[in-house]
Amino acid sequence: MPNISRLLATAALCVSALTAPALAETKLTVSSWVPPTHPMNTKMLTGLIEMMSEATNGEVTGELKFGLAPPPAQMDLVMDGGADMTIIVHAYQPGRFTVSKLAEIPGLGEGAEDVSVAYWRVHEKFLERADEHRGVKLVTLFVHGPGQIHSNKEIASLADLRNLKTRLGGGVVADVGKELGMIGIQVPAPKVYETLASGAADAVAMNVGERLGFRLNEVAKNLYEMPGGFYRTSFAVLMNQDVFDSLPRRTRRALESKVFGEPAARMIGKAWDAYDAEAYEATKAADDATIVTASSNDRVAFAMVGAKVRDKVIAELEAAGIDGAAAYEMMVEEADAQ
Repeated sequence: MPNISRLLATAALCVSALTAPALAETKLTVSSWVPPTHPMNTKMLTGLIEMMSEATNGEVTGELKFGLAPPPAQMDLVMDGGADMTIIVHAYQPGRFTVSKLAEIPGLGEGAEDVSVAYWRVHEKFLERADEHRGVKLVTLFVHGPGQIHSNKEIASLADLRNLKTRLGGGVVADVGKELGMIGIQVPAPKVYETLASGAADAVAMNVGERLGFRLNEVAKNLYEMPGGFYRTSFAVLMNQDVFDSLPRRTRRALESKVFGEPAARMIGKAWDAYDAEAYEATKAADDATIVTASSNDRVAFAMVGAKVRDKVIAELEAAGIDGAAAYEMMVEEADAQ
């Protein structure tokens, strides 16, 4: 004869399962400071939201919000609870970040995916101890593809960059620009189009994809490219720490094992690479666009500039308590291995 107590207990559990409320959905407010059609929104942040939702069976989702704060204020926005998540550019806050410049050194790897994955691995081994993202949850780190020079004046050689009024975003690209004798103008990326259109700048240093994302094909007809790029830009995705801590433990584990860190870096880097490739083809197809690739002599000359900038960054890491030489060596090895 069946155990009546066991049957009753089983029935009670079944009723409880049927009547228990569904797990609460956490919809994150994701702040964005680039145009809505930019791939940072349509591919990268949207892709990150999809990854989080899939990893948590729909428990964590997100919604993009625009215009909540200017680019340099995004970290404080998230820290103060004005948004749950955002992307920041480290170079937009000089003095707040130092070790991120390692990923911006010219000549690292090929595409954004390779360098972004390498960047996260080096962060875990070396850079994390600097604790430069304290106060927020670091979701991932990444870089865009090789940064090139886009101008409304013809550029035929490295020498033509001297005294060129150029929008430089800060960080390593500012160091590179100084070594090349460029006149640096610093404005956030969303202001680049009007800065070039008004004549306040003659050129801009950006990855090739921005010829589409920020409509550079309209105001910078000339592309001067250095194989491997003049620099890269370091980014981070941040989440409000209290919001992350409020999630159930198993949800946090799912995010950290399946989304945060290397998986997100790889996804975002791959999106940057596709974006650059699309824009490069569009530029080649444009009747009024000119693409000039640096000569072998200019490549040799720039390699000397790159080495000088590299040594400066390594010294800055050393001053921050990081083994800069070892971290750089690992960046090169990991990027080349991808």
